[in-house]
Amino acid sequence: MSRTILFNKPYGVLTQFTDAGSGPTLAQFVDVPHVYPAGRLDRDSEGLLVLTDDGRLQARIADPRFKLPKTYLVQVEGDPDDAALDALRCGIRLNDGPTLPAEVVRIDSPVLWRRDPPVRVRKTVPDCWLRLTIREGRNRQVRRMTAAVGLPTLRLVRWRIGDWKLDGIRPGAWREA
Repeated sequence: MSRTILFNKPYGVLTQFTDAGSGPTLAQFVDVPHVYPAGRLDRDSEGLLVLTDDGRLQARIADPRFKLPKTYLVQVEGDPDDAALDALRCGIRLNDGPTLPAEVVRIDSPVLWRRDPPVRVRKTVPDCWLRLTIREGRNRQVRRMTAAVGLPTLRLVRWRIGDWKLDGIRPGAWREA
């Protein structure tokens, strides 16, 4: 029987089990043999990471051919106008080609855990939160998309992958799916 684990990856943790000497890894949080991450989250991103020992499931989650929706809560610097949000909804041209259209809406500040270190606050520069869903998974894609429309990402939390949600899992904790 295969195992699937939902893990809330904290900020600063590498999405790998082996220690390259550059900070904490999954090994410090998930002591389950033979499970591997299905996809990645950058060191400076937080949130849902699915780990499994099922190679087919791993491929279905990580491979862009399957277009599994991934939803992020994104704190951006700036106050997005309709043109910026529409550009994200139509797809953005990045240096590695155009993205698929994203689903994006402006949301109220979500109730999340404190991040260590905290996100910098600038009194003279507004920020806001977006809920953004993509069906690809390119390297730093969400950050590059928001930057392309003049909205640098301050905090990025993956909240959902397909039907799996982060609800109720504290940072550094995991549960069976």
